[in-house]
This record gives sequence, C-alpha cells and structure tokens, in this order.
Amino acid sequence: MGKEGGKTVNIRQRREKAIRVFFFCIALASITTLALILLFLFVEGLPIFGKVTFTDFIFGQYWYPTDEPPAFGIFPLIIASLSVTAVASVVSIPLGVLTALYLAEVATYRIRELVKPVVELLAALPSVVIGFFGMVIVAPFLQEIFDIPTGLNLFNASLMLAFMSIPTICSISEDAIFNVPTELKEASLAMGATHWETIWRVIIPASISGISTATILGMSRAIGETMVVLMVAGGATMLPTSLFDPVRPMPASIAAEMAEAPFRGDHYYALFATGIVLFAFTLLFNMIADHIAHKYRQVGAATL
Repeated sequence: MGKEGGKTVNIRQRREKAIRVFFFCIALASITTLALILLFLFVEGLPIFGKVTFTDFIFGQYWYPTDEPPAFGIFPLIIASLSVTAVASVVSIPLGVLTALYLAEVATYRIRELVKPVVELLAALPSVVIGFFGMVIVAPFLQEIFDIPTGLNLFNASLMLAFMSIPTICSISEDAIFNVPTELKEASLAMGATHWETIWRVIIPASISGISTATILGMSRAIGETMVVLMVAGGATMLPTSLFDPVRPMPASIAAEMAEAPFRGDHYYALFATGIVLFAFTLLFNMIADHIAHKYRQVGAATL
C-alpha cells in the first residue's frame, strides 16, 4: 500500500512538473516572439540615424521623405498621435467608466443582461467599418455643422477612436466593479453610507486597479489604431492648431507610405524608426498606467 501511494505521488509530481515545463515553454515562446519583433524593428529603423540626427528626426517639423533632399521630421506625426489619443481619452474614459458603474451598481439584472452583450458586440466591430462610418456620416455632418473646409480632421478621428475604446473600457471596468466583494458594500451600507457614497468611497477604490487596466487597453488600442486614423484624420503632416485641422498620426503614416518606400532605402528606414517611436510612447504609457494602478491599489487597500 505504501509503495502504491509513493508511486501515485511520484506520478503526480512528474505530471505537475510536465505541466510547469509546458507553461514555461509557452511563456518563453511569447517572450521570444516579442523580442524578435523588437529586434527586427530596431535593426530596420536605426540606420536612418546615419542620415539624420535623432534631434532633427524627433523635433523636425517637416516630413517630406521623397523630396530632394528629403526631410524626415516626425514632430507633426507625434503631435497628431498624442492629440487624437488625448481627445479620445477625454471622451471615452468618463463614458466608459460611468457606463460600467451604471451596469454594475445601478441597472437591474434585466437591463444589464440586455446592454452588456450589445457593448461587447460594439467592441468587435472592424476598424474599417468605424472608419467608413466616420468618412460617410460623421465627416459631412461636422463639415456642415461647424462650417469647416473638411470633416476629415483631428476631431473626427478622436470621436471614432473614442467610439472604439468605450466598449473595451466599459466591459473590463464593469467586470472589475462587479467583482468587488459584497461584504465591502454591505459593511459600508451598514455604517450608514448611502449607495452613492459606497460607490465613491468603497467600490471605486476597490476596483481602481481593474479600471486602470481597462483604461490602458482602451488607450493602447486608440494610440496604435491605424485604419481609422488613416481614413478620417485627413492625412496632413502639419502641426494642428485646432480640433478641426487635418492631421496624420504615426500609424497612418506608416500604413500609407510603407508600400511606396524603396526597400532598405532612407524612407523605409524612417518609417521603421517612426514605429520605434510609437512603440516607445506605448511602452511609456503602459508603464505610467501600471505605476498609477499599483499606487492606487495600495491606497485603496489601506483605505479599506
């Protein structure tokens, strides 16, 4: 009996070890794939700095890669990307989080079961469909209402990016809020707090980490989105002076020009270097958001 028990333990240990090795290999494959992508990105992008200085590339205000001599300044592209992401954030974050709060804490079960699948379905809409909607419906409407030369501009692109980000922010935030322990809510109500005070002082601090994650995912999709900004941002490589100026964010420039750039030419290298800058902004954004989420997770835990 003892031998059989020992054999069973050994089999279980070998099985657990095999499972650990399997998951380690999967994680290693993911990390290796990401590392190879980054290596390819840097190998193809860094040679441009033999033709133009880093300062001129980042802060240059003229992007004319096919002129003689060419100009490789991506500052207008950087400002365009940051502008559309910032305006989209102003619209999507409050709407997404407030909708999540309503679904998780205010709406009845019947309304929640009706609305949440619709929200998740909106998240599955292809970006080209949203871009087409912005071109055909929103652009003429903006042009007529605000009496502007074109409806393909920064504001239109920001609205479409916000439309894409809201379902992601709402869905993940709703899950985070809904998963707050019931004991915390009941304890707050038992102490005499109102429902709205409980939401503000207990539920939001307890779920701030999940809400931050939702915001990260929504904004990451916005800052890296290509098709929508390519279709509705206007495509002008200039510094915007108002919400209704046409712009050209970095992903749109890469998508529009990569097919025309001579292989391993200066234009080709410059587009890959633009991809490096876009990656750096995305990485920085995620690091800051992760720091904020960790900070407020600790503050929320201390408060509770």
